[in-house]
Amino acid sequence: MKYVLLMAVCFFSQLAQSQPDTLFLKTKAAVYDGPIWVRKNKVSANLNQVTFVNWNAGGSNSISGLLGMESSANYTDKFFSWRNNAAIKYGINKQEARELRKTEDKFEINSDIGFKPDSVSNWYYSAKLNFSTQLTNGYSYPNTETPISRLLAPGYLFFGGGMEYGKNIDKMSLYISPLTLKATFVLDDNLANAGKFGVEPAVYDDDGNIVIPGERIKRELGVLINNTYEMDVAKNIKVKQQVSLYSDYINNFGNIDVDWRLDFDFKVNNFVKATFGSYIIYDDDVKTTETDVDGETFEAGAKVQWKQYLGIGFAVNF
Repeated sequence: MKYVLLMAVCFFSQLAQSQPDTLFLKTKAAVYDGPIWVRKNKVSANLNQVTFVNWNAGGSNSISGLLGMESSANYTDKFFSWRNNAAIKYGINKQEARELRKTEDKFEINSDIGFKPDSVSNWYYSAKLNFSTQLTNGYSYPNTETPISRLLAPGYLFFGGGMEYGKNIDKMSLYISPLTLKATFVLDDNLANAGKFGVEPAVYDDDGNIVIPGERIKRELGVLINNTYEMDVAKNIKVKQQVSLYSDYINNFGNIDVDWRLDFDFKVNNFVKATFGSYIIYDDDVKTTETDVDGETFEAGAKVQWKQYLGIGFAVNF
């Protein structure tokens, strides 16, 4: 009996020495600590005001404001990347002896998902969705009777798949899609019948009655190239560049639609920030009109659209 007990003690002693941490101690299971979800929200407000009293050089009192809201939810791991964001911007301006005018109106949703076959590669098989429109009526001021644009008139939807390169995909990305669907929505009867934003106009009879209503949705299939780059150029100064190039295979292939944004963010402190930016658009489907010496309007074709903005205000991130 003593011999059996002695053998048992020796056995458990040797076993405890070979596995001291796992045999008698309860350990927690390993937890994956890689990046899972990163959620960000930002609310900003810019206000500019000018007042003149007995000002010899002249000028008009004015006040303008811009409200912006952004929200994002991004997931990344060793093989997958899924990025989602939504943004709303709305700005107005009021000058003395002039009607209230809209200066900014944007509602946009983006979602893209990517998969890479191994954890070393920087290339993703990717699919992207983008939807954008405006919230309120747009006018050719000072005419505020007839809208030239409305909610979902136009609205744009891009959806396609391709390849995306990004070593740090949140900061730098190059996306190439050989097959991207572009849908243009003009869900307003007057604008659709007039053939605005590239849709087919209505067909009228000799008495001016509509025989065939104007097209409300225009569909295109083409190639899309997106590039995004973000970097810190100096302390508290960040620059972000976004460019989108699209060409339809069927209608005028080689005629490129351009959407290019360049933004500089200046951080004063955690709440006070300034923004300077440039926004260039060229879309062959968006035609302009001009008026001749006789007061008759005529189509002048597509032109480059450019907007420059500078704002100082408050921003809260949460």
